[in-house]
Amino acid sequence: MRLRRRHRTTISDPAGVKTPDLIGRDFTASKPNRRYAGDIAYLPLGGGKFLYVATVIDLASRRLADRDLADHLRTDLVTDALAAAELTRGGLTGVVLHTDHGAQYTSAAFAGACRTAGVRHSMSAVGSSADNALAESFNATFKRETLQGRKRWAGEREARLDAFRRLHRYNTRRRHSRPGRRSPIAYENTFRTTSTTLTPAA
Repeated sequence: MRLRRRHRTTISDPAGVKTPDLIGRDFTASKPNRRYAGDIAYLPLGGGKFLYVATVIDLASRRLADRDLADHLRTDLVTDALAAAELTRGGLTGVVLHTDHGAQYTSAAFAGACRTAGVRHSMSAVGSSADNALAESFNATFKRETLQGRKRWAGEREARLDAFRRLHRYNTRRRHSRPGRRSPIAYENTFRTTSTTLTPAA
């Protein structure tokens, strides 16, 4: 049997900015908007092309706080996802964002974006998928459920529509064991009173 070559999205930069691991494989949080995991997944298209998805996942609720889809792996893929999550949450001051050592995450531009947002960047060990297991597991499940047995999408528009539908369903209807068999947003609603945004981390 011929194995399909794996498409790599994590390419380390030896000269990149490094930060310590602040979570130690503890993919939990006591409240939403305290700790996140980030990663990049690829969506295969016809003609050997790809779309790339940068995700920002809340470790308390498992909510996908935000994401960015693009046809490239430039650093602005992850800085745009961070900016979108900051807008969704109404602020990320003091939160921990855990990622792998991909060149996008070790770039000076991403380090600057984290400083501006008040985010404490945490990194897994080089080459250790277990150190960012939650984000990698999300990406694998997301691709499998969105492709639904297909090997690829015919084109970018179809892939984008399917991705947005699946991600919306994930946040609003997908039940998780961690937040008490509730969807991410249903779980987060238990922390809200009158505010429409979550309180930023101290």
